[in-house]
Amino acid sequence: MFDDYGKHDGMGLADLIRRGQVSAVEVLEAAIARIEEVNPQLNAVVRPLFEEARQHVGAGTGGGPLAGVPFLIKDLLAQVDGVPTGNGNRLWATRKATGDSELVRRWRAAGLVIAGKTNTPEFGLTPYTEPGACGPSRNPWDMTRTPGGSSGGSAAAVASGMVPIASGGDGGGSIRIPASACGIFGMKPTRGRTPAGPFIGEAWSGFAVEHVLTRSVRDSAAVLDATHGPDRGSPHPLPRHEGTFLDAVHRAPPRLRIAVSHAPMLGKAVAPEVIAAFDKAVALLTDLGHEVVDAAPPVEREAFSMAFLTALAGELRADIEYTAKTFGVKIRPGDYDASTFGMGLLGEGFTAADLITAHRYLKLSARSILGFFDDIDVLMTPVLSSLPVKIGALQPSAVEKKLLTVLGYLGGGRLLKKLGIAEQLAAQTFEFIPWTPIFNVTGQPAMSVPIGWSHEGLPIGMQFVGRFADEDTLFSLAGQLENAQPWTDKRPQI
Repeated sequence: MFDDYGKHDGMGLADLIRRGQVSAVEVLEAAIARIEEVNPQLNAVVRPLFEEARQHVGAGTGGGPLAGVPFLIKDLLAQVDGVPTGNGNRLWATRKATGDSELVRRWRAAGLVIAGKTNTPEFGLTPYTEPGACGPSRNPWDMTRTPGGSSGGSAAAVASGMVPIASGGDGGGSIRIPASACGIFGMKPTRGRTPAGPFIGEAWSGFAVEHVLTRSVRDSAAVLDATHGPDRGSPHPLPRHEGTFLDAVHRAPPRLRIAVSHAPMLGKAVAPEVIAAFDKAVALLTDLGHEVVDAAPPVEREAFSMAFLTALAGELRADIEYTAKTFGVKIRPGDYDASTFGMGLLGEGFTAADLITAHRYLKLSARSILGFFDDIDVLMTPVLSSLPVKIGALQPSAVEKKLLTVLGYLGGGRLLKKLGIAEQLAAQTFEFIPWTPIFNVTGQPAMSVPIGWSHEGLPIGMQFVGRFADEDTLFSLAGQLENAQPWTDKRPQI
């Protein structure tokens, strides 16, 4: 048995395998043993693929930069040939994919060994991971709390040492949120940086992008080096990236002009412990020689929240209708979680004009926000407004669930709109995540860096947002922060 498995990041494991100090078989078996040991407590891996992984390793892992490194894939968006993409939904859990997504193909080409699929909220909707189809994932730092969402299973798996790298998708913060909640590194690349096809033309109207969650910064950069670039038909092709993201990690950044703000851009309140961690992060940036200014791009809280909610409700209604059509059934509340179904009902109540108006508003807002970065290199905010919340804290109440079921059978989408429920929901939705969705709309790269900790020892991530298509600056800054205040040795006791 490879006893030192948990001490290494992905690149460290790949180097050991490449030099013959350990075999890919030994590394995989160590990963499987760790998953079997801790997953029953965390419910992070919902579809083990151990035999498929063993067959992969037995056939050879190739010469990719991460050859032989165990890897987990979020059970949403990315498709693995012959394996269901469950989407956190009861119906999709048994329908096998008919090919690999382009991104999965690139992960395989890099040498990553897919050992399973991780838990996700239904259709990636919520910032917590508690799908009815699979049950809640738990935070390895405190198993009464959420690991965040929607890539909560992946984050819990990486933080607990099951694998050094796991995939995620981010449409409103779904890489950054769980990275913050679980004390690991999470980069959301620029819109279009990684491929979305061929089974998805554009995820969440371009808001969503896929990448990975990792313990080390260099692992994230190495994976992006192996996977970036447009695929056929990409609606957002970026100019060719010169150099490597990995080089950027090892290159000290110049003195940066960093705007900082803990004022919630969409919500209204921030917990004192988050503010305390933010203040320490500001002091660290200053100590590292950066120019720090108190500033943030202006955002119209109510209008932006309502527009984003409208766009999201349209996406969820489309998911529900597509699911019903695919499986040849009527739309039934019992086939979906209450949060998903409720958002879908709202989507039913909006008109096509409502949806187009929302997207027009968001696109104009994005132009204004991007202008803020004309003389700012990086913006820092917290990721979450509070510590990770308790399991179930953000779920609809029993009464709300019953009401949504009744309205579903009555076709109550327009009634929800008429009652002003959408406005109420928009005001509530972003209280826990008052910063992250904004940069899905702008498409900018943004990362969660685990440099904050509560007095209880719970992680508090800081979000750093870069200029459009400038992951290099973020990776350089992240490498500097990792050297100045290392976090990889901080591990939950599980």
